Amino acid sequence: MNKLLASLIATLFVGVAAAQTPAPVAPATPAVVKAEAKAEKSDAAAVKSEAKVAAKADAKVVKAEAAATEKTNKADAKAAKAKAKADAKVAKADAGDKAKATAKAEKTAVNADTKAATTAVDANAKVNSVKIDATADKTKAKLDTNAVKAEGKADVKAAASK
Repeated sequence: MNKLLASLIATLFVGVAAAQTPAPVAPATPAVVKAEAKAEKSDAAAVKSEAKVAAKADAKVVKAEAAATEKTNKADAKAAKAKAKADAKVAKADAGDKAKATAKAEKTAVNADTKAATTAVDANAKVNSVKIDATADKTKAKLDTNAVKAEGKADVKAAASK
């Protein structure tokens, strides 16, 4: 039994060793080496270009978000100022005019809030548009990089087959 087990284990190790023996590789010709070097250089350039495009796109998004935040904050401040002015008029109003001034102040507050909300919506829509453009730019850059890599592989194959 031990001999049988030992021979099975030995066969297993021989089989594994034979399976891992690398296939003979044809020596690389100077044309193949040159094509590989050229492909690696163009791949590196494409990856660098893709990273640059991505960084620019991200910067545009950050800039748009900052502008939207600033625009929204200004609109909110303007609305608060209009409401405060209307409330001050209510406080100065005579007792007989108080109801009328309060109604006018409420209307002013609603209009100011509506305008501020509209400004915020417009600013956010612009940010979303910039984000979509940035994603499109990044995707195009990725596709260009993949095309350059595929070209390089094709050139190496063509050089190897010559």
